[in-house]
Amino acid sequence: MRESVLRELLDSVRAGRHSIDDAVAQLRRLPFEDLGFAKVDHHRTVRCGFPEVIFCRGKTPEQVGEIFDRCAKSGVNVLATRADHDIHRAVVARHAAAEFHDVPRLITLRLCEMEPGVGTIAVVSAGTSDMPVAEEARITAEMMGQATEAFYDVGVAGLHRLLAHTAALQSASVAVVVAGMEGALPSVVGGLVDCPVIAVPTSVGYGASFGGVAALLAMLNSCASGVTVVNIDNGFGAGFAAALINRRRNTTAR
Repeated sequence: MRESVLRELLDSVRAGRHSIDDAVAQLRRLPFEDLGFAKVDHHRTVRCGFPEVIFCRGKTPEQVGEIFDRCAKSGVNVLATRADHDIHRAVVARHAAAEFHDVPRLITLRLCEMEPGVGTIAVVSAGTSDMPVAEEARITAEMMGQATEAFYDVGVAGLHRLLAHTAALQSASVAVVVAGMEGALPSVVGGLVDCPVIAVPTSVGYGASFGGVAALLAMLNSCASGVTVVNIDNGFGAGFAAALINRRRNTTAR
């Protein structure tokens, strides 16, 4: 991965996208750049295969705008989660091409191609109310260069809606399954497919769902083999993990 980053930087200089001085300045910022209120980890791509992601909650629009700008100047794809319109305005003031995704509250800026995987990541949601978390997972995986296919509002209360997509689900390399309420959907999907299933409990549900704890415990107790679980509403974590799995399949295939 280190050689890949250096090669991309060299290619960028040859193509005229960066000057030699820009390239040297970028190398000097590795492994991190201290902004006082944040230390931007420019080395994350070298270690982990994807740049640092900005978690916006608790940060001011100005802080996110500055962090976003420093990441973008490295020529990498930038992803900011749990954002709002005020934060987006601060980012767009510096990078007009940055896109705000209203449903999952993400800001994205695509500046480079990422290593693709072999297959497709299926993103499945039990209900429309689970879409913000599902979309967070889907867009995260796509920002990491992976192909995705969405299957939304196919919960167990109307099982025929899920079964109508059985063939497509069985062709997926990884499945991210998002559900609130009783959290039963990952177990059903796990019984239909031969790929890893990443279950995401959401805080959607009535009082006894305890803000997603009921779904979390149900998924942790899944009787289906091959189901793993991330934290409540953690679509980003699920999408990231699914992308890593799919990319590993590409490495194995070679």
